[in-house]
Amino acid sequence: MAAMAGNAVVVMRLLASAYSVAEKAGAIVRKVLHSGELGIVEKTGVDDLQTLADRLAQKSICASLSKSFPKITIIGEEDLPAEAVEADLIETGQYDGILQKPCPDEYSKLKEEELVVWVDPLDGTKEYTEGLLDHVTVLIGIAYKGKAIAGVINQPFYNYQTGAGATLGRTLWGMLGVGAFGFQLQEVPEGKRIITTTRSHSNKLVTDAVQAMDPHDVIKVGGAGNKIIQLVEGKASAYVFASPGCKKWDTCATEAILHAVGGKLTDMHGNAYRYDADVKHMNSAGVLATLRDHQFYASRVPQSVLKALKSD
Repeated sequence: MAAMAGNAVVVMRLLASAYSVAEKAGAIVRKVLHSGELGIVEKTGVDDLQTLADRLAQKSICASLSKSFPKITIIGEEDLPAEAVEADLIETGQYDGILQKPCPDEYSKLKEEELVVWVDPLDGTKEYTEGLLDHVTVLIGIAYKGKAIAGVINQPFYNYQTGAGATLGRTLWGMLGVGAFGFQLQEVPEGKRIITTTRSHSNKLVTDAVQAMDPHDVIKVGGAGNKIIQLVEGKASAYVFASPGCKKWDTCATEAILHAVGGKLTDMHGNAYRYDADVKHMNSAGVLATLRDHQFYASRVPQSVLKALKSD
């Protein structure tokens, strides 16, 4: 009966669909890479790229979710023309492992039209084009009343260096009040400060903020999804990005998964971001994310950095 009961709850069905849809998008991202025809275009500059995989994955995600949930609001990273979507891009499956979980009471009566879905079809595009495949993720976040409540991160190339026989790709998911799944939650050893930060979008503000944390180590990797995975798998204790550049579709899914395990994601001032349908897409005041001790990291951010980054 559990799965049947789960079926009635819109948000659980949407999350179960998002899981299957993210897996489909991950398969598309792999297929484009293996074809060797990435179809790269520059959007606004050299570091802002879009590939055929970004375009096809977003088409697949948006069309699939709109078909099953016509009244939700979907906001995707790529600006794509409205056009017919090929049938083979549509995914109608729903992951049973989510349908079988009980829905927290506060979300059990949500309607489709109250939910906003933020989509990054390929987070870490630059890394994707450079062959740093473990940095790449597909992000689908679900927000209600401006708050990120659930999310899915698909890592299409997880295990790609393990060699033949290894299962390629994995999907992490989480929801407030339910927990987070698809990975082993680990923490950095007590007293160790390891900061993960941007690989390709650094500047003085970013380096000043990172140095102010007095880190034992700094890991520079691509992709917001990848950085949150570093946090929940115990490779880093804080994700520090003191600069605009990150968008709501980078942080909605990742924040939901982090918050589901007791972590925190805010701007550099310690303020929460909102995910309503009409908010600005840019996270103008940077991103500070931690699994523990958020206040400690927030308190170390230099005044010069806070002054430069206006909170929305």
